[in-house]
Amino acid sequence: MSAVLTLTSDLIRRASVTPDDAGCQDLIAEILARAGFAIERLRYGEVDNLWATHGGDGPVLAFLGHTDVVPSGPAENWASPPFEPAIRDGRLYGRGAADMKSGVAAMVVALEDFVRAHPRHPGRVALLLTSDEEGVAVDGVRRVAAEFRARGERLDACVVGEPSSKQRLGDLIRVGRRGSLTGRLRVRGVQGHVAYPEKADNPIHRLAPALAELAAVRWDEGDEAFPPTSFQISNLNSGTGADNVIPGELRAVFNFRYGTASTAEGLRERVEAILHRHGVAFELDWWLSGEPFLTRGGALREATIAAIRASCAVEPELSTGGGTSDGRFIAPLGAEVVEVGPCNASIHKVDEHVALDELERLPALYRSIAERYLLASAT
Repeated sequence: MSAVLTLTSDLIRRASVTPDDAGCQDLIAEILARAGFAIERLRYGEVDNLWATHGGDGPVLAFLGHTDVVPSGPAENWASPPFEPAIRDGRLYGRGAADMKSGVAAMVVALEDFVRAHPRHPGRVALLLTSDEEGVAVDGVRRVAAEFRARGERLDACVVGEPSSKQRLGDLIRVGRRGSLTGRLRVRGVQGHVAYPEKADNPIHRLAPALAELAAVRWDEGDEAFPPTSFQISNLNSGTGADNVIPGELRAVFNFRYGTASTAEGLRERVEAILHRHGVAFELDWWLSGEPFLTRGGALREATIAAIRASCAVEPELSTGGGTSDGRFIAPLGAEVVEVGPCNASIHKVDEHVALDELERLPALYRSIAERYLLASAT
């Protein structure tokens, strides 16, 4: 059994449901320490974070991943136990097989191989892992990035090992992500009897015209890298459960996914202006999950494209689509960020899996990126 298959299987056996790392980072730290990496543990609250580095002065290339997984759901719905790796039909099955224990294992093996082949390599290679990517993402990379900023930790480039490919390894890389801004709205009214509306103030009626306008607004036109901003209402609740009572309040949750054509501050201001114009009595709490980022060009992007062409014999699509990733916390540190990993068709699903041939090729792809980025920078 290959090193990457063995390590991926060992990681799957650890039921590391957010935020429990379940010993994954201990195993990885032991492997990388033997390879000569300096190990630093950054634990915040219930979250484990690992920072492993090798090398000295020069550009810093970090690989970024997470050891936590989403819950498996009922185990009886799986063809094999979700936390027991199983091989069938050329695929490795188990929770986290694609998202992202295969990527984590491949990065570890790639880093071992890289420093073995280039013990005196220029710059530094590093691995950053967290157990808080699938959860609230407060004490994970977000907190680590704040620590790095405070102490002046240098990061020039970052490869996020999230499953990004669509049909085959390397056919898509993320070169950016949209920002995510969530609003939690409470509309105040006056409860009363439906037969006496003049004695009540219906928050549903108050919000309806404003909500219609919010849903119809064209927030921006997007740009060459990002589509137009998306506004979606994800939750709307009101009522007492009785059909003859006008409710006293309404609660709604909505989300913006936006690119560089808008700002979080601008979106907040426009929403609140619409609510005020419609006379809505409201309270609104905002949560900025992450700002948009884009790696327009640069050495890492070129190294990644070249490595995919050579290792995967495919021309990668450059995308800013999808949800968010922990790359949103690293990009503001000034680092180029790209995301490349195995196919994502089965992530978060029952019988999650990764193709064995992709798994076996992934370490060489990550090593090639490191060589093209760090070794080329020394010439």
